[in-house]
Amino acid sequence: MEPHHPTQIQALLPFPFATGANGFTAHHSGEDNSLDKEVGSFLSGQQQFSCISDLTKVNPVTTTTVLKCLQARYAIDVFYTKAGCSLVAINPFRPVQSLYSQELMKEYHTVDRLQELKPHIFIVAEESYRNVQSQIPLVNQSIIVSGESGAGKTWTSRCLMKFYATVAASSDIPEGGITVERVEQRVLDSNPVMEAFGNACTLRNNNSSRFGKYIQLHLNRSQLLTSASVQTFLLEKTRVAYQAPQERNFHIFYQIAKGATLDERREWDLLESAHFCWLPNSEKTLEEDCFDVTREAMTHLGIDSFTQTGLLHLGNIQFCESEDEAQLCELEDLAKGFAETASRLLRVPGEQLLDTLRIRTITAGRQRQEEYAEEGLEWSFVDYQDNQTCLDAIEGNPVSIFSLLNEACRLNWTSNAAQFQSRIEIALSKNTCVSRDKFRKEPNFIVSHYAGSVCYRIESMVEKNKDPVPPELVLLLQQSQDALLQKLFPVEETNTKPDENDTKTQAKPALVTVVSKFKGSLEQLMEILHSTTPHYIRISFRSFLERYGLLKKLKKRNLKATSSQGNDFSPDAENGKSVTPPIEEEGDTLQSEVQDILQQ
Repeated sequence: MEPHHPTQIQALLPFPFATGANGFTAHHSGEDNSLDKEVGSFLSGQQQFSCISDLTKVNPVTTTTVLKCLQARYAIDVFYTKAGCSLVAINPFRPVQSLYSQELMKEYHTVDRLQELKPHIFIVAEESYRNVQSQIPLVNQSIIVSGESGAGKTWTSRCLMKFYATVAASSDIPEGGITVERVEQRVLDSNPVMEAFGNACTLRNNNSSRFGKYIQLHLNRSQLLTSASVQTFLLEKTRVAYQAPQERNFHIFYQIAKGATLDERREWDLLESAHFCWLPNSEKTLEEDCFDVTREAMTHLGIDSFTQTGLLHLGNIQFCESEDEAQLCELEDLAKGFAETASRLLRVPGEQLLDTLRIRTITAGRQRQEEYAEEGLEWSFVDYQDNQTCLDAIEGNPVSIFSLLNEACRLNWTSNAAQFQSRIEIALSKNTCVSRDKFRKEPNFIVSHYAGSVCYRIESMVEKNKDPVPPELVLLLQQSQDALLQKLFPVEETNTKPDENDTKTQAKPALVTVVSKFKGSLEQLMEILHSTTPHYIRISFRSFLERYGLLKKLKKRNLKATSSQGNDFSPDAENGKSVTPPIEEEGDTLQSEVQDILQQ
């Protein structure tokens, strides 16, 4: 624990790229007639399914019984249900009055026994807040919010931060307490800024986070909010220059283009009739296009730089076609005006910007159950799908998809998609989670994830993994007079000059690939989370229950339920809701040392 920040509450939003699979996998449970009778008896009973607030109280625990309870609760506008120490949320996709009001926050914060209140994200927030001070020894707390793209992770994190900014605020502001008040407001202001710069409209979600974020809220020994920090992971940088059909760039570009004042338009050279290549589908009008909220939040955070306007002009620069690759690229006549505007807004030397742009780049769970058995506890094993084989295929040692990608980048192999496909097939031939679609003409491979199989195109995969940043571009941005760019691209000072004859100083820096960054970020994240007491919130779509209703109808007709991709469908494959309750009903998933319990 840090000396100035004795305890922390941390919230994690998982990486946005894991947005669910293309299909679902059927689980054949092999239930006998006795279990079928128990399920039938439970479903035909007189009990009120909507009154079951904890899925561990369902008996028997099956996909049908669990989803029946969730469906019954959703029908009466109850969207939160406990599953042991986890919280399951079904997104209603509509405003629900007073569901996140200040009065409700205070009610959950001041109640003596949280168990007396209905399940809610505020219970998870308040439990972690109380644990910060009550656990012995003091342990940092973390809240992990997971779900598909568009399920509501961003909204949930927004509500959690608002909750802490409310309950961790000092009611009596002493001398110098303005700083505390500013911290709370800055925490709230960080949300619209992060969403503007890191979220975009995709096919599935109008406000999809295109990066992972890890938020830390620091409390003092009086349980008051003193500071906050945000770590980001794997921002989808390529979206700035390339957007898939029917998708958009990051929100900030549309906010500036649609919400700039007349004076700002003159300063940034943003005529209303101007067309920008990096603003596709700008005719869409979204709630996220509001620039006033982002501008006000940036002002409170001390950010007054809008270098994004220079990037819009940069995206309109086009080059003349040339057959001689040994020569510098030549700009089209209209592009020179955009280059001049971009250099003015980015505050970099115009000639150097042109020279840099013209340079050609040559592209070349079971462990816990086994612990119970070893300790001599009576335990009936709960069967679940082990995902270790899939994880080994992706990032295992010594050979995996990640290691093969890194090897191809490190050795600078010829970019041949067919050859790379052959390497994967040979190296991972014994792994049952890796295959390929033989009916597709382009090279590909398929990974059988927990929720279903996903087919990946190999074309350009090696080049994308290199993720190179031209050093000339970095040097150019380091010369910018813009205060924000100077912080983003600082000039590294060295006390000693490199010796021209010293081969060590001339050696190129080690190649850091995308998968290396990804794996390193996850390892760093897991290390932090393992040092905390975790709390879980799982968010699902309303369509999850609708699909269950469809499945029920198909079963009555003795038909096989399939997804649109033709894969077998099972609702519990989406997040294992029917697997979690029986494990948590039988044993505590959050274990503590005996000495800590005695001291408590």
